[in-house]
Amino acid sequence: MSQDTRSTARTRVRRRSWVRVLLPALLIVGWLVAAGMGGPLFGKVDEVSSNDQTSYLPSSADATQVQQRLGEFTDSDAVPAVVVFVSDDALDDDQLAAIDDAIADAPDLEGIADEVSPGIRSDDGMAVQAFIPVSADADLGDTVEALAGVLADAAPAGVSVYVTGPAGFSADLVAGFAGIDGLLLGVALAAVLLILVLVYRSLLLPVVVLSTSLFALCVALLVVWWLAKWEILLLSGQTQGILFILVIGAATDYSLLLVARFREELRHTEDKGAAIAAAWRGSLEPIAASGGTVIAGLLCLLLSDLKSNSTLGPVASIGIVFAMLSALTLLPALLFVFGRAAFWPRRPAFEPDRVDTEHGASGTGAWARLARVIRRRPRLIWIVTSLVLLAGAAGVTQLNASGVPQSDLVLGASQARDGQVALGEHFPGGSGSPVYVMVAEESLQDAADVLLASPGIDGVTVTSSDSPSGTADVTSEGISAFGPPGTPAPEPTVVDGDVLLQGTLTDAADSDAAAQTVRDLRQDFDGADALVGGVTATQVDTNDASIHDRNLIIPLILGVILVILMLLLRSVLAPVLLVLTTVLSFGTAMGVSALVFNGIFDFPGADPAVPLYGFVFLVALGIDYNIFLMTRVREESLKHGTREGVLRGLTVTGGVITSAGLVLAATFAALSVIPILFLVQLAFIVAFGVLLDTFVVRSLLVPALTYDIGRAIWWPSRLSRGER
Repeated sequence: MSQDTRSTARTRVRRRSWVRVLLPALLIVGWLVAAGMGGPLFGKVDEVSSNDQTSYLPSSADATQVQQRLGEFTDSDAVPAVVVFVSDDALDDDQLAAIDDAIADAPDLEGIADEVSPGIRSDDGMAVQAFIPVSADADLGDTVEALAGVLADAAPAGVSVYVTGPAGFSADLVAGFAGIDGLLLGVALAAVLLILVLVYRSLLLPVVVLSTSLFALCVALLVVWWLAKWEILLLSGQTQGILFILVIGAATDYSLLLVARFREELRHTEDKGAAIAAAWRGSLEPIAASGGTVIAGLLCLLLSDLKSNSTLGPVASIGIVFAMLSALTLLPALLFVFGRAAFWPRRPAFEPDRVDTEHGASGTGAWARLARVIRRRPRLIWIVTSLVLLAGAAGVTQLNASGVPQSDLVLGASQARDGQVALGEHFPGGSGSPVYVMVAEESLQDAADVLLASPGIDGVTVTSSDSPSGTADVTSEGISAFGPPGTPAPEPTVVDGDVLLQGTLTDAADSDAAAQTVRDLRQDFDGADALVGGVTATQVDTNDASIHDRNLIIPLILGVILVILMLLLRSVLAPVLLVLTTVLSFGTAMGVSALVFNGIFDFPGADPAVPLYGFVFLVALGIDYNIFLMTRVREESLKHGTREGVLRGLTVTGGVITSAGLVLAATFAALSVIPILFLVQLAFIVAFGVLLDTFVVRSLLVPALTYDIGRAIWWPSRLSRGER
């Protein structure tokens, strides 16, 4: 070799050495900078999010159209709080005077609008209610808390005070979501760290993996926050909580897969650079397929009518994208820097001869022993497992997912809920949350007559700027006048030829009876140019949209995932069977959850979106473990045949997939620390379903079924006709 040739070779080696050092450094610095920009946004998500149900309804919904025009009639977008003063005995004159003074002083409190109604006494003389509007610009939670405290101090002895109505329940939701930035994230990270320490028995590697997940979350939050700031995406506390959990869980799962492959490569490769490159190549396809499947499933939500569903799709997809990117860029860079030291004190040794003997049913580990059991009795295992899962799925008939009252959305103590109960004992249950009916001015009386004829309506008013209270009573004879006989009746407020009627519900606004009243009114107004809105109508429209979304999205996601699996596994039969096993697992998870919700927790029901969200996460994420398993089985089948490939694939992936399942179950279980019924139910369904997928479906059902079918599982690919 000439001197020039040797010089050129040395130059190339030096260039490659610089690239091997510079590329990981640039990746680490790039992620540090991006995470540094996203980290400070924790705690500021409430600046760009909203928990207003109406804003998530489709624009064509009646409740949405009414809500959009309410401000035109009242010149205010304040949120009404219903304040109830209750005594065990009839209120005397001194007590009533003290209550009136407290109500009159309410506008002095910051965040309270001036349009406070006078106190309204109950017929039994034991209660007083008042409508106190909370400014839309105020911090709702703090303002309601301050209002409740001031009124409680001003109330006379023996009188209890409750703040309920739309403002009270909204404040409950704000308080319920308050722990998302701190408590939820802290519990999730602590659970993941504990599992990683137990899995790796290392001090450094868990920190490396968890840092990968945290950086992914910070960058995802950075992107989502600005998209919400620019009003491109809608963000709610519910979506925020799911984003946090999904990114931490998914990024950790992908990291576990790459770390396992890296450790495997280190055993027969001395060079850490070559090992990380081989691990990256071996992990790229399953991670990309897994993340792509989740993203495809989530993006199906874009077809939802309900914006709280459709906006979750892109928000969560952004999170999954950065979870994949962090696992495929930041983690390899960190592992290259630390090398074998990342696994200290259990550094993987260079043992090329030991690697192959540990694979398959000839090994000595727990997964090798399970592989031997599957080899002996595959048909019995998959049949018995399927029957057990079917028995669990039978409980799905007990699931009540038709919606829950607003008063039950927040778990634990609730002043707004207690206030609504007190309100219903002394006043019409729907006080403070009326049914709004928007009609043409010439149809005012006809619409009022329909409302007055409804058994679910206690009284009817029309918005009127001429009236001191802003409304005027409407009877079958027309608008009632104020003052002495002969006083002219106030004129209704007319906007673009329309007037706004309000009907006081006899039942609580979030009750089934009130919902039925709204449905009956809409049927009575059918054919007339009238829109029915309000709190109850919003709940009705939300439930209807959720049911529509559930029936549309679930079959669509199944079809999308099936196509992805067919492309990934180059087969038709295997993807069909994998999807069927995942659906069976989902059915079992929902069935067991229904029995637990009804028999143990005594929940009042479930939102119609609970099965949809549970399906999205269980099927999209649950199929991940089948992807991790079956891609490795196919890889081993190309070398050793399908049946031996099944055993080897199960043995090699058993530990990492189990660890990934435990991490994902723990992260979703962390959602239960937020006292919101929807999130607690979703936490149980997904956590239980993931564990079911991990320990039963992926460990027993899929390997046994695949082993029993043999190479035909790959039909119609070439692998099904002949093996090496």
